[in-house]
Amino acid sequence: MSQSQTPKVEIYTKWGCPYCVRAKALLDEKGVAYEEHDVTMGGPKRAEMQERAPGAATVPQVFVNDQALGGCDDIHALDRAGKLDALLGLA
Repeated sequence: MSQSQTPKVEIYTKWGCPYCVRAKALLDEKGVAYEEHDVTMGGPKRAEMQERAPGAATVPQVFVNDQALGGCDDIHALDRAGKLDALLGLA
């Protein structure tokens, strides 16, 4: 993937969620633009999140180009393993 092809990054969050804050901080630190979907009050975005990531009952849920990466611990683990940058188009 070339630098010009910026992947679409989305994150589903809830207000006051410390894991959401940490996940967004990691993306911010990497300078990645992302679209945030607030599912605090449930509704269609919450249903959409659960449809896209079956079994995902917690937030945050991070998606890159429609691929579910999981939550905060998952993206930090990918980062520690040196795999996150490639997924984000930074490698």
